[in-house]
Amino acid sequence: MSAEDLENYETELELDLYREYRDVVGLFNYVVETERRFYLANQVDVQVRSTGGEVFFELSLTDAWVWDVYRSARFVKSVRVVTFKDVNVEELAKRDLELP
Repeated sequence: MSAEDLENYETELELDLYREYRDVVGLFNYVVETERRFYLANQVDVQVRSTGGEVFFELSLTDAWVWDVYRSARFVKSVRVVTFKDVNVEELAKRDLELP
């Protein structure tokens, strides 16, 4: 496999992942971004913790979808994330009218 073949393969995986995201985003209430991952979830709980003078975030996500091109199963029942980095949680706006 050449470097170009590998690059084309990875590009195709990313495009497939984007298409999947576009298809499922309407099923979720929240977008969650951490330094390592991007999630869609229906329930999000963020707790600020402190230990030894360090502050970190503990996130619990329920009914989640994980943006990760190499995961075989992106839908997960629950996710627990612990991070010392920034966390961004946004509530997704729901459309009042869905077109067929």
